[in-house]
Amino acid sequence: MWRTVGRHLLRFLLLLFLGSLAIFGLLRILPGNPAEIALGVTATEENVAELSAQLGTDRPLHQQYLDWVSGMLRGDFGTSLSSGQEITPLLLDRGAVSLILCLSSLFLALLIAVPLGMAATRRRWGTAISVLSQVGIAVPSFLAAVLLVMVFSLHLGWLPANGWIPPGEDFGGFLSRLILPVLALTVVQASILTRYVRSALLEVLEQDFMRTAYATGQGRGEALLSHALRNAAIPVLTVTGLQLTSLIVGAVVIEQVFVIPGLGSLLLSAVSSRDLLMVQAIVMVLVFFTLLVNLIVDVTTTLIDPRLRAGDLPRRNSQTTQADQAAQATTPESPQNDEGGVAKPSAEGAPA
Repeated sequence: MWRTVGRHLLRFLLLLFLGSLAIFGLLRILPGNPAEIALGVTATEENVAELSAQLGTDRPLHQQYLDWVSGMLRGDFGTSLSSGQEITPLLLDRGAVSLILCLSSLFLALLIAVPLGMAATRRRWGTAISVLSQVGIAVPSFLAAVLLVMVFSLHLGWLPANGWIPPGEDFGGFLSRLILPVLALTVVQASILTRYVRSALLEVLEQDFMRTAYATGQGRGEALLSHALRNAAIPVLTVTGLQLTSLIVGAVVIEQVFVIPGLGSLLLSAVSSRDLLMVQAIVMVLVFFTLLVNLIVDVTTTLIDPRLRAGDLPRRNSQTTQADQAAQATTPESPQNDEGGVAKPSAEGAPA
Protein backbone atom coordinates (compact mmCIF):
# COMPACT_ATOMS: atom_id res chain seq x y z
CA MET A 1 0.00 0.00 0.00
CA TRP A 2 2.74 2.45 0.94
CA ARG A 3 4.45 1.86 -2.39
CA THR A 4 1.25 2.92 -4.17
CA VAL A 5 0.86 6.00 -1.95
CA GLY A 6 4.49 6.95 -2.59
CA ARG A 7 3.96 6.59 -6.32
CA HIS A 8 0.95 8.92 -6.17
CA LEU A 9 2.97 11.43 -4.14
CA LEU A 10 5.86 11.40 -6.60
CA ARG A 11 3.46 11.94 -9.48
CA PHE A 12 1.89 14.86 -7.59
CA LEU A 13 5.28 16.53 -7.09
CA LEU A 14 6.29 15.95 -10.71
CA LEU A 15 3.06 17.42 -12.09
CA LEU A 16 3.33 20.35 -9.69
CA PHE A 17 6.84 21.08 -10.96
CA LEU A 18 5.78 20.82 -14.61
CA GLY A 19 2.76 23.02 -13.93
CA SER A 20 4.91 25.73 -12.36
CA LEU A 21 7.24 25.63 -15.35
CA ALA A 22 4.31 25.94 -17.77
CA ILE A 23 2.74 28.85 -15.86
CA PHE A 24 6.01 30.74 -15.57
CA GLY A 25 6.97 30.16 -19.20
CA LEU A 26 3.59 31.03 -20.74
CA LEU A 27 3.23 34.26 -18.78
CA ARG A 28 6.76 35.34 -19.72
CA ILE A 29 5.90 34.91 -23.42
CA LEU A 30 3.23 37.62 -23.16
CA PRO A 31 4.32 41.01 -24.50
CA GLY A 32 5.05 43.88 -22.14
CA ASN A 33 7.31 44.56 -19.19
CA PRO A 34 5.66 44.15 -15.77
CA ALA A 35 7.43 47.29 -14.56
CA GLU A 36 6.08 49.34 -17.48
CA ILE A 37 2.58 47.97 -16.87
CA ALA A 38 2.74 48.88 -13.19
CA LEU A 39 4.10 52.42 -13.73
CA GLY A 40 2.01 53.32 -16.78
CA VAL A 41 2.88 54.96 -20.07
CA THR A 42 4.20 58.14 -18.42
CA ALA A 43 7.02 56.36 -16.58
CA THR A 44 10.61 57.23 -17.40
CA GLU A 45 13.25 54.69 -18.32
CA GLU A 46 15.00 55.24 -14.99
CA ASN A 47 11.83 54.47 -13.07
CA VAL A 48 11.17 51.36 -15.17
CA ALA A 49 14.74 50.13 -14.65
CA GLU A 50 14.51 50.75 -10.90
CA LEU A 51 11.22 48.86 -10.55
CA SER A 52 12.50 46.03 -12.78
CA ALA A 53 15.48 45.63 -10.47
CA GLN A 54 13.15 45.67 -7.47
CA LEU A 55 10.85 43.02 -8.98
CA GLY A 56 13.76 40.98 -10.31
CA THR A 57 12.45 40.97 -13.89
CA ASP A 58 15.81 42.20 -15.20
CA ARG A 59 17.50 38.98 -14.12
CA PRO A 60 17.87 35.81 -16.27
CA LEU A 61 14.75 33.70 -16.65
CA HIS A 62 16.07 30.72 -14.73
CA GLN A 63 16.99 32.99 -11.82
CA GLN A 64 13.52 34.58 -11.92
CA TYR A 65 11.95 31.12 -11.77
CA LEU A 66 14.10 30.05 -8.83
CA ASP A 67 13.28 33.28 -6.98
CA TRP A 68 9.57 32.74 -7.61
CA VAL A 69 9.64 29.11 -6.41
CA SER A 70 11.69 29.94 -3.31
CA GLY A 71 9.25 32.75 -2.49
CA MET A 72 6.27 30.39 -2.83
CA LEU A 73 7.90 27.88 -0.51
CA ARG A 74 8.17 30.66 2.07
CA GLY A 75 4.55 31.69 1.47
CA ASP A 76 5.53 34.91 -0.31
CA PHE A 77 3.92 35.44 -3.73
CA GLY A 78 5.17 39.00 -4.07
CA THR A 79 3.32 42.30 -4.42
CA SER A 80 0.43 43.11 -6.73
CA LEU A 81 1.45 45.38 -9.60
CA SER A 82 -1.93 47.08 -9.81
CA SER A 83 -2.83 47.64 -6.14
CA GLY A 84 0.54 47.42 -4.40
CA GLN A 85 -0.86 44.97 -1.82
CA GLU A 86 0.78 41.77 -0.68
CA ILE A 87 -0.54 38.87 -2.76
CA THR A 88 -0.53 36.18 -0.06
CA PRO A 89 -3.13 37.81 2.27
CA LEU A 90 -5.38 38.48 -0.73
CA LEU A 91 -5.14 34.84 -1.80
CA LEU A 92 -6.00 33.63 1.69
CA ASP A 93 -9.03 35.93 2.04
CA ARG A 94 -10.44 35.40 -1.44
CA GLY A 95 -9.55 31.70 -1.50
CA ALA A 96 -11.48 31.08 1.72
CA VAL A 97 -14.60 32.59 0.15
CA SER A 98 -14.31 30.43 -2.98
CA LEU A 99 -13.59 27.33 -0.90
CA ILE A 100 -16.71 27.86 1.22
CA LEU A 101 -18.79 28.28 -1.93
CA CYS A 102 -17.39 25.20 -3.68
CA LEU A 103 -17.45 22.85 -0.68
CA SER A 104 -21.01 23.87 0.23
CA SER A 105 -22.16 23.20 -3.34
CA LEU A 106 -20.42 19.83 -3.47
CA PHE A 107 -21.84 18.75 -0.11
CA LEU A 108 -25.37 19.71 -1.16
CA ALA A 109 -24.90 17.97 -4.53
CA LEU A 110 -23.93 14.73 -2.77
CA LEU A 111 -26.92 14.97 -0.44
CA ILE A 112 -29.17 15.22 -3.49
CA ALA A 113 -27.35 12.83 -5.84
CA VAL A 114 -26.98 9.77 -3.60
CA PRO A 115 -30.70 9.33 -2.75
CA LEU A 116 -31.75 10.18 -6.31
CA GLY A 117 -29.18 7.77 -7.75
CA MET A 118 -30.44 5.00 -5.48
CA ALA A 119 -34.05 5.73 -6.42
CA ALA A 120 -33.12 5.79 -10.12
CA THR A 121 -32.09 2.13 -9.97
CA ARG A 122 -35.78 1.25 -9.71
CA ARG A 123 -37.55 0.97 -13.02
CA ARG A 124 -40.46 3.05 -11.73
CA TRP A 125 -38.31 6.14 -11.03
CA GLY A 126 -35.37 5.58 -13.34
CA THR A 127 -36.70 7.28 -16.46
CA ALA A 128 -38.01 10.38 -14.70
CA ILE A 129 -34.81 10.93 -12.70
CA SER A 130 -32.65 10.37 -15.79
CA VAL A 131 -34.62 13.00 -17.72
CA LEU A 132 -34.36 15.49 -14.84
CA SER A 133 -30.63 14.93 -14.50
CA GLN A 134 -30.14 15.41 -18.23
CA VAL A 135 -32.04 18.71 -18.07
CA GLY A 136 -29.92 19.80 -15.10
CA ILE A 137 -26.70 19.05 -16.98
CA ALA A 138 -27.91 21.08 -19.97
CA VAL A 139 -28.62 24.20 -17.88
CA PRO A 140 -25.53 26.45 -17.56
CA SER A 141 -24.64 27.70 -14.10
CA PHE A 142 -24.99 31.36 -15.03
CA LEU A 143 -28.48 30.76 -16.45
CA ALA A 144 -29.51 28.93 -13.28
CA ALA A 145 -28.11 31.86 -11.27
CA VAL A 146 -30.13 34.41 -13.24
CA LEU A 147 -33.33 32.37 -12.90
CA LEU A 148 -32.83 31.96 -9.16
CA VAL A 149 -32.28 35.69 -8.71
CA MET A 150 -35.39 36.52 -10.73
CA VAL A 151 -37.59 34.13 -8.73
CA PHE A 152 -36.32 34.32 -5.15
CA SER A 153 -34.93 37.87 -5.08
CA LEU A 154 -36.84 40.03 -7.55
CA HIS A 155 -40.23 38.27 -7.59
CA LEU A 156 -40.58 36.75 -4.11
CA GLY A 157 -38.09 38.93 -2.26
CA TRP A 158 -37.02 36.12 0.04
CA LEU A 159 -33.25 36.32 -0.45
CA PRO A 160 -30.75 39.08 -1.33
CA ALA A 161 -29.70 39.19 -4.97
CA ASN A 162 -25.97 39.73 -4.43
CA GLY A 163 -23.26 40.67 -1.98
CA TRP A 164 -21.23 38.85 0.64
CA ILE A 165 -20.98 39.06 4.41
CA PRO A 166 -18.23 37.17 6.29
CA PRO A 167 -19.65 34.55 8.69
CA GLY A 168 -17.88 36.18 11.62
CA GLU A 169 -19.75 39.47 11.19
CA ASP A 170 -23.33 38.32 10.64
CA PHE A 171 -23.94 34.59 10.33
CA GLY A 172 -27.58 35.00 9.33
CA GLY A 173 -26.69 37.44 6.58
CA PHE A 174 -23.88 35.13 5.51
CA LEU A 175 -26.28 32.19 5.11
CA SER A 176 -28.90 34.25 3.28
CA ARG A 177 -26.30 35.37 0.71
CA LEU A 178 -24.83 31.90 0.37
CA ILE A 179 -28.04 30.04 -0.57
CA LEU A 180 -28.56 31.29 -4.14
CA PRO A 181 -24.96 30.93 -5.42
CA VAL A 182 -24.72 27.47 -3.85
CA LEU A 183 -27.98 26.40 -5.50
CA ALA A 184 -26.81 27.76 -8.85
CA LEU A 185 -23.64 25.67 -8.67
CA THR A 186 -25.43 22.61 -7.29
CA VAL A 187 -27.85 22.19 -10.22
CA VAL A 188 -25.23 20.91 -12.65
CA GLN A 189 -23.12 19.07 -10.07
CA ALA A 190 -26.06 17.18 -8.55
CA SER A 191 -27.28 16.16 -12.02
CA ILE A 192 -23.87 14.79 -13.02
CA LEU A 193 -23.34 12.95 -9.74
CA THR A 194 -26.84 11.45 -9.89
CA ARG A 195 -26.09 9.82 -13.22
CA TYR A 196 -22.78 8.43 -11.95
CA VAL A 197 -24.32 7.09 -8.73
CA ARG A 198 -27.08 5.37 -10.72
CA SER A 199 -24.62 3.87 -13.21
CA ALA A 200 -22.28 2.62 -10.46
CA LEU A 201 -25.15 1.09 -8.48
CA LEU A 202 -26.62 -0.67 -11.51
CA GLU A 203 -23.25 -2.23 -12.23
CA VAL A 204 -22.87 -3.41 -8.63
CA LEU A 205 -26.42 -4.83 -8.54
CA GLU A 206 -25.46 -7.30 -11.28
CA GLN A 207 -22.69 -8.84 -9.17
CA ASP A 208 -23.01 -12.28 -7.59
CA PHE A 209 -22.64 -11.08 -4.00
CA MET A 210 -25.82 -9.01 -4.39
CA ARG A 211 -27.76 -12.13 -5.37
CA THR A 212 -26.29 -13.80 -2.29
CA ALA A 213 -27.47 -10.89 -0.15
CA TYR A 214 -30.99 -11.24 -1.54
CA ALA A 215 -30.87 -15.00 -0.94
CA THR A 216 -30.03 -14.47 2.75
CA GLY A 217 -33.28 -12.56 3.18
CA GLN A 218 -32.07 -8.96 2.91
CA GLY A 219 -34.47 -6.51 1.30
CA ARG A 220 -33.55 -4.28 -1.59
CA GLY A 221 -33.06 -1.18 0.53
CA GLU A 222 -30.94 -2.98 3.12
CA ALA A 223 -28.80 -4.59 0.42
CA LEU A 224 -28.31 -1.23 -1.30
CA LEU A 225 -27.16 0.48 1.88
CA SER A 226 -25.03 -2.33 3.31
CA HIS A 227 -23.42 -3.74 0.16
CA ALA A 228 -24.11 -1.90 -3.10
CA LEU A 229 -23.49 1.66 -1.94
CA ARG A 230 -20.16 0.78 -0.35
CA ASN A 231 -18.91 -0.99 -3.48
CA ALA A 232 -20.15 1.83 -5.73
CA ALA A 233 -18.36 4.46 -3.63
CA ILE A 234 -15.02 4.17 -5.45
CA PRO A 235 -16.08 5.43 -8.92
CA VAL A 236 -18.38 8.00 -7.30
CA LEU A 237 -15.49 9.25 -5.15
CA THR A 238 -13.30 9.65 -8.23
CA VAL A 239 -15.96 11.66 -10.04
CA THR A 240 -16.57 13.76 -6.92
CA GLY A 241 -12.93 14.79 -6.88
CA LEU A 242 -13.10 15.81 -10.52
CA GLN A 243 -16.29 17.75 -9.89
CA LEU A 244 -14.67 19.69 -7.06
CA THR A 245 -12.00 20.98 -9.42
CA SER A 246 -14.59 21.87 -12.06
CA LEU A 247 -16.56 23.77 -9.42
CA ILE A 248 -13.73 26.29 -9.22
CA VAL A 249 -14.21 27.15 -12.89
CA GLY A 250 -17.96 27.47 -12.43
CA ALA A 251 -17.44 29.62 -9.34
CA VAL A 252 -15.68 32.27 -11.46
CA VAL A 253 -18.93 33.04 -13.29
CA ILE A 254 -21.13 32.68 -10.20
CA GLU A 255 -18.95 35.11 -8.26
CA GLN A 256 -19.44 37.70 -10.98
CA VAL A 257 -23.22 37.23 -11.05
CA PHE A 258 -23.64 37.50 -7.27
CA VAL A 259 -20.79 40.01 -6.70
CA ILE A 260 -18.89 37.65 -4.40
CA PRO A 261 -15.28 38.62 -3.56
CA GLY A 262 -13.78 35.23 -4.32
CA LEU A 263 -10.73 33.95 -6.12
CA GLY A 264 -12.47 34.00 -9.51
CA SER A 265 -13.33 37.69 -9.34
CA LEU A 266 -9.77 38.42 -8.20
CA LEU A 267 -8.42 36.53 -11.21
CA LEU A 268 -10.62 38.42 -13.67
CA SER A 269 -9.64 41.79 -12.20
CA ALA A 270 -5.95 40.80 -12.35
CA VAL A 271 -6.27 39.78 -16.01
CA SER A 272 -8.06 43.02 -16.93
CA SER A 273 -5.36 45.11 -15.21
CA ARG A 274 -2.54 42.93 -16.65
CA ASP A 275 -1.24 42.19 -13.16
CA LEU A 276 1.25 39.49 -14.13
CA LEU A 277 2.35 38.54 -10.62
CA MET A 278 -1.23 38.24 -9.36
CA VAL A 279 -2.32 36.09 -12.32
CA GLN A 280 0.75 33.90 -11.88
CA ALA A 281 0.02 33.37 -8.18
CA ILE A 282 -3.70 32.63 -8.64
CA VAL A 283 -3.18 30.13 -11.46
CA MET A 284 -0.46 28.39 -9.46
CA VAL A 285 -2.78 28.10 -6.45
CA LEU A 286 -5.51 26.63 -8.67
CA VAL A 287 -3.08 24.10 -10.16
CA PHE A 288 -1.88 23.13 -6.68
CA PHE A 289 -5.44 22.72 -5.42
CA THR A 290 -6.44 20.60 -8.43
CA LEU A 291 -3.45 18.29 -8.05
CA LEU A 292 -3.97 18.06 -4.29
CA VAL A 293 -7.60 17.00 -4.74
CA ASN A 294 -6.55 14.33 -7.24
CA LEU A 295 -3.88 13.10 -4.82
CA ILE A 296 -6.40 12.86 -1.97
CA VAL A 297 -8.84 10.97 -4.20
CA ASP A 298 -6.15 8.52 -5.35
CA VAL A 299 -4.91 7.84 -1.81
CA THR A 300 -8.45 7.49 -0.44
CA THR A 301 -9.37 5.08 -3.23
CA THR A 302 -6.28 3.03 -2.42
CA LEU A 303 -7.30 2.85 1.24
CA ILE A 304 -10.91 1.93 0.46
CA ASP A 305 -10.33 -0.67 -2.25
CA PRO A 306 -8.44 -3.71 -0.89
CA ARG A 307 -7.44 -4.65 -4.43
CA LEU A 308 -5.36 -1.47 -4.68
CA ARG A 309 -3.71 -1.69 -1.25
CA ALA A 310 -1.02 -4.05 -2.56
CA GLY A 311 1.05 -1.65 -4.62
CA ASP A 312 2.94 -4.50 -6.28
CA LEU A 313 -0.22 -6.38 -7.33
CA PRO A 314 0.71 -6.50 -11.05
CA ARG A 315 4.20 -7.73 -10.14
CA ARG A 316 2.76 -10.41 -7.86
CA ASN A 317 0.40 -11.55 -10.58
CA SER A 318 3.26 -11.84 -13.06
CA GLN A 319 5.35 -13.78 -10.54
CA THR A 320 2.42 -16.13 -9.90
CA THR A 321 2.00 -16.71 -13.62
CA GLN A 322 5.70 -17.47 -14.04
CA ALA A 323 5.59 -19.87 -11.07
CA ASP A 324 2.58 -21.69 -12.56
CA GLN A 325 4.35 -22.02 -15.89
CA ALA A 326 7.47 -23.39 -14.20
CA ALA A 327 5.41 -25.89 -12.22
CA GLN A 328 3.70 -27.10 -15.36
CA ALA A 329 7.06 -27.48 -17.09
CA THR A 330 8.48 -29.65 -14.28
CA THR A 331 5.38 -31.88 -13.94
CA PRO A 332 6.00 -35.32 -15.58
CA GLU A 333 3.68 -35.91 -18.48
CA SER A 334 1.87 -39.20 -19.08
CA PRO A 335 3.41 -41.29 -21.85
CA GLN A 336 1.47 -41.29 -25.10
CA ASN A 337 1.20 -43.85 -27.85
CA ASP A 338 1.66 -43.22 -31.53
CA GLU A 339 -2.01 -42.29 -31.98
CA GLY A 340 -1.70 -39.49 -29.42
CA GLY A 341 -3.62 -41.32 -26.70
CA VAL A 342 -2.38 -42.33 -23.28
CA ALA A 343 -0.34 -45.54 -23.46
CA LYS A 344 -1.66 -48.49 -21.56
CA PRO A 345 0.56 -50.40 -19.11
CA SER A 346 2.63 -53.22 -20.62
CA ALA A 347 1.41 -56.78 -20.19
CA GLU A 348 4.91 -58.00 -19.24
CA GLY A 349 5.18 -59.00 -15.65
CA ALA A 350 1.45 -59.20 -15.24
CA PRO A 351 0.24 -62.10 -13.08
CA ALA A 352 -1.06 -65.08 -14.96
